[in-house]
Amino acid sequence: MAEKTNQQVNPLAPSAKHPRSDEESASSQSKELKRKKRIKWAIYIAVFAVFQTIVITVFALTVMRVKTPKVRLGSTDSVTFHNFTTGNQTSPSFNISFTTQVRVKNTNFGPYKYDSTNATFMYQGVTVGQVTIPKGKAGLCSTKKVSVTVVVDSKALPSKKNLESDMDGGLLMLGSHVKLSGKVELLFVMKKKKATEMNCTMTINLSAEKVQSIICE
Repeated sequence: MAEKTNQQVNPLAPSAKHPRSDEESASSQSKELKRKKRIKWAIYIAVFAVFQTIVITVFALTVMRVKTPKVRLGSTDSVTFHNFTTGNQTSPSFNISFTTQVRVKNTNFGPYKYDSTNATFMYQGVTVGQVTIPKGKAGLCSTKKVSVTVVVDSKALPSKKNLESDMDGGLLMLGSHVKLSGKVELLFVMKKKKATEMNCTMTINLSAEKVQSIICE
């Protein structure tokens, strides 16, 4: 009987090892989960770093890039004549006063503050009129429109030979020049000096007493 009892008890002995195998399996699964989490976090960090690099690069190439503002005369519709006096073929001359616009276009992400300067109007390279442009500011990504009134007079011309032929043709061409000096301010911290120039040609139709065209370089 004793032998039979031993034979029945012995097969149950190995069952004591199963809990240890379950613990090892659970521990292995826990380590695998932690490893996967670490990989996910590494991927998230890498993606965030790449995204941040792209944002910084785009920011540096657009927002922080300082471009030179542009200064131009306004359109022909912005010119208003106040006095329009011209001579004749035997005594060619002109004395014309008009109001026009000087436009300062600023495409930067910060204001452009410029100093006071002069706008010069010329005929055949000789100054025939001048007006002061007061200091001002063109806001970020905007155009500042400055109205100026100028008088152009042929009295300053040393010779009127060319003027006679131009007046016979009915067109008077005036050159204009402006140079602005100022600073572009970015994020209220960084300031960079920027100078810009304007060279425009205004063609006035003498018979119609209006501006025919304005061309700027």
